[in-house]
Amino acid sequence: MTPEQIALANSDLHGKSALEVVRWAIAQAGGRAIVSTNFRPYEAVLLRLVTEVQPDIQVLWVDHGYNRPATYKHAEALKAQLKLNIRAFVPKLTAAHYDAVFGGMPEPTPENEELIKAFSTTMKLEPFQRGMRELAPTVWLTALRKVQNPNRAGLDIVSHDGNFGSLKVSPVFHWSDAEMEAYLAQHNLPNEWDYFDPAKADEKRECGLHAAWGGKAVGGKSS
Repeated sequence: MTPEQIALANSDLHGKSALEVVRWAIAQAGGRAIVSTNFRPYEAVLLRLVTEVQPDIQVLWVDHGYNRPATYKHAEALKAQLKLNIRAFVPKLTAAHYDAVFGGMPEPTPENEELIKAFSTTMKLEPFQRGMRELAPTVWLTALRKVQNPNRAGLDIVSHDGNFGSLKVSPVFHWSDAEMEAYLAQHNLPNEWDYFDPAKADEKRECGLHAAWGGKAVGGKSS
């Protein structure tokens, strides 16, 4: 889609329900839509929305090996409840290998920014890009929300993703935490509060999937 078409789509979709956005996105995909997840808090909302429209949609999950036990249990519970078609991709190094050679996850301090980016590139971005190449989606559905961090506040429901060359659609982009909570309760969905992403270190920075530096880090396209 051209920038003008994307702007028009955002105008048309603003005020539509998240389910209507999902239906629109999948209709654009020509059978090549995927949804990504890391099973963080509230991810169950998007996963239920997309599987309601396309039950067999491929779910791209990068398991970087540093998830806490609660997150793995949450993933298994959601997989069973929603009958998810999980396509899991893992890094070329195991967590134990990375720990031994590079000293493990860097501490989330400003001084460690380059170490955090290096960790993210090896343990998250490379397997994610490998997954995107293999699945080759034309439409990538994400759980991005405006309230999550300043970088995402500048996006919209529909955007072109320069890192992976797909149309990125975020059906719950304008949802508040309260709306997410209400949807979980309405549909009897579990949540996961013990989640931690070592590739982000804190909630106000990007791991690289949705930032231009991530595409450059793994030799992909960048916006």
